[in-house]
Amino acid sequence: MSITTNNPFKGVGSNLTGAVRDIIAVTPDDSAGTAPFDNDTVAIGLYITTGGVVKFVSVTGQTRTITVPDNFYLVCACKQVFAADTTATGIHALVS
Repeated sequence: MSITTNNPFKGVGSNLTGAVRDIIAVTPDDSAGTAPFDNDTVAIGLYITTGGVVKFVSVTGQTRTITVPDNFYLVCACKQVFAADTTATGIHALVS
């Protein structure tokens, strides 16, 4: 199973769980469908090395903007991290 075509939440209800099988560096981008979120890939969460603001799209399609500290695990399934308004760095997608 390829991580580039993996959405562990497709067809699943609101109780989402999953094992992290890989961690992929994220380059925030304002265009939807950019790596590592291309081809319907959804992260089950994010790891942020250097804290700041993270603007992202949740798996339900909602745009969220939150402030996180250094070395933070964002436990929220997401499918995009925006460049605009995101000041946190060292962002990694946790994928299953």
